[in-house]
Amino acid sequence: MSQSSFLLIVVTFLSSSLALAYEFTEAKREAAPNIVILLADDLGWKDVGWHGSEIPTPNLDRLANAGAQLDYFYVQPVCSPTRAALMTGRYPIRHGLQVGVIRPWAQHGLPLEELTLAQGLKDAGYATAIVGKWHLGHFREEYLPTRRGFDQQYGHYNGAIDYFDHTRDGGFDWHRDDQVCRDEGYSTHLLADEAVRIVQQHAGRKPFFLYVPFNAVHSPHQVPRKYLEGFDHLKGDRRSYAGMLTAMDEAIGRIIDAIDEAGERSHTLFFFSSDNGGPAPGKVTSNGDLRAGKGTVYEGGVRVPALMAWEGKIPAGAKIKTPMHIVDLYPTLLGVAHAKVDQHLPLDGLNMWEAISKDKAMPDREILINAAPKSGALRSGGWKLVVHEGKSSATGEVDEEAVGQENTLGRIELFDLEKDPNERTNLANVHPQRVQAMLQRWNEYRSEAIAPRSEAKPQGFVVPEIWGQ
Repeated sequence: MSQSSFLLIVVTFLSSSLALAYEFTEAKREAAPNIVILLADDLGWKDVGWHGSEIPTPNLDRLANAGAQLDYFYVQPVCSPTRAALMTGRYPIRHGLQVGVIRPWAQHGLPLEELTLAQGLKDAGYATAIVGKWHLGHFREEYLPTRRGFDQQYGHYNGAIDYFDHTRDGGFDWHRDDQVCRDEGYSTHLLADEAVRIVQQHAGRKPFFLYVPFNAVHSPHQVPRKYLEGFDHLKGDRRSYAGMLTAMDEAIGRIIDAIDEAGERSHTLFFFSSDNGGPAPGKVTSNGDLRAGKGTVYEGGVRVPALMAWEGKIPAGAKIKTPMHIVDLYPTLLGVAHAKVDQHLPLDGLNMWEAISKDKAMPDREILINAAPKSGALRSGGWKLVVHEGKSSATGEVDEEAVGQENTLGRIELFDLEKDPNERTNLANVHPQRVQAMLQRWNEYRSEAIAPRSEAKPQGFVVPEIWGQ
């Protein structure tokens, strides 16, 4: 055999091998897309462009226009319970997190027997990273993100940190891989920088799960002055909130651009929502015509702006009316990733992929919105039952520590959400049999709940120099 013939055979073999490798890689990437979850904190229903916001959100809008708007997407009334539901696919009544949030001094967190979404995706071969707010416990090392399935961690453990000095109640709260980190800067900018770095690190090499729970737009309402430009018509905290939302939208744009620049858009599934409805609606946030706000089980407290986009897989511009809950992300995303997870605890969430990608209706869907000891709500089909025997607010102005404390209101409301999405007309007296049936189901959920783990601040509690250390 001549040398030229031998070289031709070698080149042909290598070319074929590379082609097969490329096809294998593409097939693998098709089966296991990158997954990017973007979670806002305290964002109002109407404060996104696709809902008619007076505050522009161009980058969120381009995701919403590129994928499906999830019109009836539910979360919990406050943030730790929502994050627990997201990470486990199980209602917070299963964790004792149905009341309030995990406070900085809390000696509890997301129960260790729970297998998190990050653990499931990591076992399926994903690189996993959290960039932002954890808020699921930091009192012991085993509760920290890098012990709960995340390869990389960057950000803070508590809610309501200072955006500039990264402290909560005087204790420092900024970490990288669960070790103290002294990076300086506005937190939204730092989170964007890190998220872009992680995209660049993993794009095209292995599928990645990037979870970016921003502390924006939660109070304290702090933002660099340049982001206030153009909002002179807004006053007080509403103006600062608008600037914070603009900075967060810019950060999301940077993450999208990093994925586009890496050529990964068609291999990336995006999800976005808020963790609860907007607080102080009409003063700081806007929930539009939805009733009430954060801390309540009315629509303004638990129905949030949400979207899912995946180029070529989810029809652009779709508007999905099927009710969904954040517990559904766990089985849906693990299903999309073809992850085989040995979850020994029963899930509350459902795989909603066909509802999202094909707009397949699920008209009889039942969703537990919450079951605190004596208050909560249940949606069944187009009907919603609201049980009032706990402290709530008609305005959404709430103290998270007080959420769920009991009084003796003892009132039942029933709404037909298909005709009355803003919950103006109580039909409980018109449909007593429906109330009885739904109340029975709600009580069944309540009977399954473990005792709430909300904790009062210990007398004499001393704030540590560094939270979680």
